[in-house]
Amino acid sequence: MVDKKTAFPQSILIAGPTGSGKSKFALSLARRRNGVIINADSMQVYHELRVLSARPSLEDEALLPHRLYGHISLKTAYSVGEWLEDISKVLAEVRAEGRLPIIVGGTGLYFRALVEGLAPVPKIPEDVRAHWREKAERMEVGDLHLLLEQRDREMAQRLEPRDRQRIVRALEVIEGTGISLAQWQRAEGEPALEPGSYLGLVVDRPREEIYRACEQRFDEMVEVGALEEAARVRDMQLDVGLPGMRALGLRPLLAYLDGDIDLDEALVRAKRDTRHYVKRQLTWLRRNMIAWKHVNSKDMESIEGNLFAFIED
Repeated sequence: MVDKKTAFPQSILIAGPTGSGKSKFALSLARRRNGVIINADSMQVYHELRVLSARPSLEDEALLPHRLYGHISLKTAYSVGEWLEDISKVLAEVRAEGRLPIIVGGTGLYFRALVEGLAPVPKIPEDVRAHWREKAERMEVGDLHLLLEQRDREMAQRLEPRDRQRIVRALEVIEGTGISLAQWQRAEGEPALEPGSYLGLVVDRPREEIYRACEQRFDEMVEVGALEEAARVRDMQLDVGLPGMRALGLRPLLAYLDGDIDLDEALVRAKRDTRHYVKRQLTWLRRNMIAWKHVNSKDMESIEGNLFAFIED
């Protein structure tokens, strides 16, 4: 991933499950290497979700430049393609400043798009997108999945029958282009990072340790304003199918605020959902980032002290 003949990687990528300590590691590394921290987490892009998405604190953001954090409204159905466009511009700016891009997050599809490229799906006409958004609001997700099965059997078989957002996306694409999203995805895209130009790291901690860290962090979130943040989101009266509405802990807290469950049950559900998400992240990282260097706490200390030695190891 980094050419041994190259003195130093042009970019450092740090992936890992939520609660693994990757953001703290990235900050420490950036302070030593004149770095700029760039977000690769699909929830931390949303302005309204500072607490629930565990975005870097205001104090951390004041220490070093942070890019692509909180730059999108929760009202927006922000996609991996839009993120790839945004980060390509940011990378050019950071390099022009002579600084090191350190890209950190837990969204595997963002990293895949960055290093492998994205299928070149044409822009879907706005009237087609509006049509399917309107249908998604008034139809049961199971009925949407049946529609997809009739129009694009391959995508229907790929997607979970309850995954409203991706089902609607597949319907938009088949109608807007006449070609299955599956066929578009088989086409090769241009990566934003050249092979051999970056160092890819995966923060690796024991699963039970991550679970405990996440549970403790969620309790802390509630103490510092997660409920108030959820209440502000509720007041926005957003479509529940928007990507940002899948933020961990948001739906249980909304259920509590609506009087459907008590706070203890909301916390139980939020922590359970987080554990399930961590498990999926770990599985994805293990299957898709085999060539990346997996680092534990001891490795991170070594890297912070002498990154070049680690690269050469």
